[in-house]
Amino acid sequence: MKETEYQHRTDSVEEKIELLQSALRESNFDKALSLADSMRQTLKFERQRQDSGEATVVTADDYILVSGLPSAWAHWAHGWEFCKVVVLRETAGLARDRYPVDMKLAFPESQVTDLRREIRVASIAPEAGVLQEIKSQVYGEVFQQGIRICQLVIQASLQANETRHFIVFYGNPLAELPGYPSDLCVEGEGFGLDISNDHFSARLSRQMGQLERLTYSSRLGLELYAGGPGHGEPPNIDWAHDYLSSNKFQKFRLTNWETCPDFEVVRGPLMVKVRRWGFPHCPVHPLFTPSRMHIDVTYSFYSGLPWFTKDGRMDVMKDFEITYLRDDEWVFSGYTFDEILWMDGNGKLHEGEVPAESANDLWGIGFYSKHSRDAFVALFLEHRAENFDALFHAGAPTLHYEGHGQIWSRWAARNEPQFKKGAALIQRNAYLTKPYPEDGADGVEALYDSLKQPIEISRGELPAANAASEGVLARQGETPETAPLKPAIWQVLREIRDEMLYTVDANVVDMGYIYDLHERNGEVQILMTMPHKGRPKYKFIGQPIRDHLSKVAGVNNVFVEHTWEPAWNVNRLNDAGRQAMGIE
Repeated sequence: MKETEYQHRTDSVEEKIELLQSALRESNFDKALSLADSMRQTLKFERQRQDSGEATVVTADDYILVSGLPSAWAHWAHGWEFCKVVVLRETAGLARDRYPVDMKLAFPESQVTDLRREIRVASIAPEAGVLQEIKSQVYGEVFQQGIRICQLVIQASLQANETRHFIVFYGNPLAELPGYPSDLCVEGEGFGLDISNDHFSARLSRQMGQLERLTYSSRLGLELYAGGPGHGEPPNIDWAHDYLSSNKFQKFRLTNWETCPDFEVVRGPLMVKVRRWGFPHCPVHPLFTPSRMHIDVTYSFYSGLPWFTKDGRMDVMKDFEITYLRDDEWVFSGYTFDEILWMDGNGKLHEGEVPAESANDLWGIGFYSKHSRDAFVALFLEHRAENFDALFHAGAPTLHYEGHGQIWSRWAARNEPQFKKGAALIQRNAYLTKPYPEDGADGVEALYDSLKQPIEISRGELPAANAASEGVLARQGETPETAPLKPAIWQVLREIRDEMLYTVDANVVDMGYIYDLHERNGEVQILMTMPHKGRPKYKFIGQPIRDHLSKVAGVNNVFVEHTWEPAWNVNRLNDAGRQAMGIE
């Protein structure tokens, strides 16, 4: 069979399952392992193409021509061709400061070249009608049936009960990665990262991505850590999630992973998200490898905010029994704190020991120091179960955990519960590092209320406002007038192929290898990637790029840089690239 279509050039999961079964019948475990890994790679590809299914705030066909905006706004956004209007409404009567807003938008592929480069967001000043660019972050881009879908993050500051309009601009092939300044800094690779902002620095385990240490940026530089040998695994301040199997035989923990089975990382100026998922391991892995409880955990850190979140989900894959299960446990070595905080079911924060009558209705717990006022408070924004009716909202903290210092442990399921296939435990927690105020709990309660009641997001119409403008949206090099060389440079880039694909036009633009193009006074900077880390020698393509662009009239120097962030995937292909690869 000649390889002329995508299906000819690879093998499906179904075909690999047949080959795997054959290898198992032959007891050829080496081939079986290879097939299992190959199946994982096919599934990763299929997952890249899969949209989450969540509804978009604004559909692809809902857009406005920039030329149709009031003249002052059209002049301000010169260089961009299309825009969408989004409305944010604060309906809880709470002022919001730099509140993270994560929305899903869709765009016709014919109107965009690269959403990460092109998207810009402007806030409309309610009275003056002046457009002001605000920082934004694009991630999670997916292509489906002629439509590009992405997640767009902004931070919005709204007064209580305020409604504000935002315009999302796109459709500028000359746009460059905006490069917003940010206090959110990330060091490291993969899931083993150091993440910091103006309030704290978080260190994630290089082994399995769990939150290992937290250092405050306050005057005293408080460092929260867990010492000792743990149970043989590296100690972390966050020990969840885990469960003890029936008959108290063995514990299955995420912290027993020698590395994350699967993970994804989003990095940007407004948000860093680290998600890990898989089946927990036992102390003698792989002697026992049950696939009964699938666990998915995500940390999210934000620019300029003294709190971060953890989302967790535990899915039951088959009927089984356990002894107990914990879904939020934190251990701090030393005696940093000397007072307990806890929140009741009405969102009221209290100081002191948790009374017995409130022990199973806790929606926030933590500690603080009477001397330094340093605090660490967990706010339980969501804690619920599906197809399981014995969930405990418990886990009272203690100041004196033998061998360490402070601890809380939420035993969400206990007393040998019976799980049925299809059951799930879901949580969303926020962890506050801000000092506990001497005048009481109002600030903590206000944060809890605001996170429990997110800002409403919807599509919108252009507001009836006075249209004024100050400055322009485009940077130097993002309009035809300031980037006369860019069209020629892009055209030459389309002539440079990935020579490892011999018989098709797999050029670096259509394949999505080019992340950014920056040109100033004949100085050209190219930011590129390679398809995967099995091909780390980027100069195989980088040098031809440099050679070809050096011949463009007006170009004086060419600099080619390489990055692995974000990792290339199938959604980087444009329509021509998909045709070249035979993908429908």
